[in-house]
Amino acid sequence: MSNEKEFSNCYVKVENHVAYLFVNNPPANVISSETVSGLSDCVDYVAGEPNIKAVVITGEGKFFVAGADIKEFVSAFDSEEQGKSLSVKAQAVLNKIEQLHKPVIAAINGACLGGGMELAMSCHMRIAADEAKLGQPELNLGLIPGYGGTQRLARLTNKSKALEMILTSKIIGGKEAESIGLVNKSVPLAELMDEAKQLAETIALKKSRPSIAATIEAVNKGLETTLEEGLAIEANLWAELFTTEDMKEGVNAFIEKREAEFQDK
Repeated sequence: MSNEKEFSNCYVKVENHVAYLFVNNPPANVISSETVSGLSDCVDYVAGEPNIKAVVITGEGKFFVAGADIKEFVSAFDSEEQGKSLSVKAQAVLNKIEQLHKPVIAAINGACLGGGMELAMSCHMRIAADEAKLGQPELNLGLIPGYGGTQRLARLTNKSKALEMILTSKIIGGKEAESIGLVNKSVPLAELMDEAKQLAETIALKKSRPSIAATIEAVNKGLETTLEEGLAIEANLWAELFTTEDMKEGVNAFIEKREAEFQDK
């Protein structure tokens, strides 16, 4: 199945049970209020489509997302309420991406700065082009990251590395991002989308929907609690999967030494 659906400043193509979500707000794909709204609608769409089992987010053209729409910040001058509104609305959409029960892969094809890096970090996995530029330069504006950057960067790397990157506004390439655990893998730009497609299709075409969703839920919830409580979450989800048709098919296929044919049930 292949189709295309348009939203505000972004669009979605679906192929082989994978949704390819393109941020399309030229020239630099900045995250404006309109883009935030479009991303929210995109996420709702892929969440509700049973044919879609994995998502790849990338940027149209030469940029992933070069940052937030700085011009919109002017309206928040002297207004904490308006400033907080910009932050909260964007955070809500990125939380929605992180909590989606379908794996979301960021294919970072170019500049991934500020709000763009915050978008990438809300995804479950990240593949970057070697040539990509990643960073949180908000302190250059007298700000801090406001769309989740102070929280997710420290969780993905470590406290000291996150503080270094944010406090210095350091911009790094794909290879360095891989070396600090910010991205799963860095590849030449020409190979980026093939790499993302292979990863997405490995999950979408070969794994069971219930176990995919349970994995994401277990990891997400477990990271926000104690080890003991996380293990309890895992045990409960493990037990629920024992009642699924796909679990029975997977076990039988293993015993019979054949490829499992999951029905996502």
